[in-house]
Amino acid sequence: MASQRGESAAPAAATVKQRKGLDKSHYLYIAVIAAVVLGALVGLMFPEVGKSLKPLGDGFIKLIKMMIAPVIFCTIVLGIGSIAKAATVGKVGGLALGYFIVMSTFALAIGLVVGNLIHPGEGLKLAPYDPNKKAATDSTVDFLLGIIPGDIPVLPTLLAAILVGFALQKMGPQGTPILKAIGHGQALVFRILIMVMWLAPLGAFGAIAAVVGATGVQAIISMATLMIAFYITCAVFIVVILGGLLQVVSGVNIFRLMKYLGREYLLIFSTSSSEAALPRLIAKMEHLGVSKPVVGVTVPTGYSFNLDGTAIYLTMASLFVANAMGTPLDLGAQISLLIFMIIASKGAAGVTGAGLATLAAGLQAHRPELLGGVGMIVGIDRFMSEARALTNFTGNAVATVLIGTWIKEIDGGQVERVLSGAAPFDEQTMIAGHAAEQPAAAPAAQHAQPVPANA
Repeated sequence: MASQRGESAAPAAATVKQRKGLDKSHYLYIAVIAAVVLGALVGLMFPEVGKSLKPLGDGFIKLIKMMIAPVIFCTIVLGIGSIAKAATVGKVGGLALGYFIVMSTFALAIGLVVGNLIHPGEGLKLAPYDPNKKAATDSTVDFLLGIIPGDIPVLPTLLAAILVGFALQKMGPQGTPILKAIGHGQALVFRILIMVMWLAPLGAFGAIAAVVGATGVQAIISMATLMIAFYITCAVFIVVILGGLLQVVSGVNIFRLMKYLGREYLLIFSTSSSEAALPRLIAKMEHLGVSKPVVGVTVPTGYSFNLDGTAIYLTMASLFVANAMGTPLDLGAQISLLIFMIIASKGAAGVTGAGLATLAAGLQAHRPELLGGVGMIVGIDRFMSEARALTNFTGNAVATVLIGTWIKEIDGGQVERVLSGAAPFDEQTMIAGHAAEQPAAAPAAQHAQPVPANA
């Protein structure tokens, strides 16, 4: 009887724990959706009231700006250290990092191409952001906005982070305590960022109400255009680019692989984060026939450095903001922005809000007057998070199969048996076996994954 009570209590506890995790993330998601809808209604029905709510969006943008420099500094310093460590594991680490850099750059370029074709945000002509200009608000609003610290220049921070990262790398074991301290600092920074993101519904409400109040239905059409274009671009990238590469190199059909990962897709879609599926992806790639060393290095490294969906999002969102502000970026500025995003996007592998902070960092570094348009992205960011997470996850799954094929560490017969359904994945084996096998793969994974991946 005691055994029965224990068995019945365990699933109940697991259910409660899972429900609590889902509820926490979904509350913010639902609140942002409600805020966007309410903001649009206020802007349409009461334009002047909507315009007066602009300080809410401005305050949220200032909070995001406050976090840009700490996020960039911590992630770049730790990222350089992790690259050095991952490369030492041999051919797998070097090949994985090379592939991730190429694919991330390619995804960024695709985002720029699509953005230039559809011109999202064109015609809105929002007022540019001027940090030196006093807003026409009362003294109370000025006082509250003045409490939020000013921003730190991004490019000097980036240079300092790169220098510190390489210096710590040269220090060897002496630099390990400093890296650990920076890792703890990064955890603190992301915790603050999570707290800031819980104000996203308020910021989205004010920003959307102000934009819709000033531009009317055109703002809603422009945001919908960006979201639809982003979803289509991610789908094309997965099916054509990743699918074509997978078929040519490994002879594996992308749709069969995606069917095999169906449960993980549902998990990611419900949480808007690919992090939740990391243990399952490791177990499923091993079951697919890819060797444990390849999986143990490629998957965790990819979760930090192979963010294809985030890369597409960063470039398309940047062009959207520039067009919305009536100051489109020329080719030189776009290329400069692409180079910056190649580096800074490695810092977008943290918690919710890190991608938004990276977007703001890119705009601040190149065109500070465009920061005012980030408020519109806040309103629709959560609508695009699922596509980002699904694309990132698929890119890492494909990368694992490709790298296993290139270094001949994959069992082709097992791949066919698994994808055909002859060797189904055992959920209970994954749960029991993964915990036992985790320590063996942990050293490579820990070296290669300085930050939990998120959409």
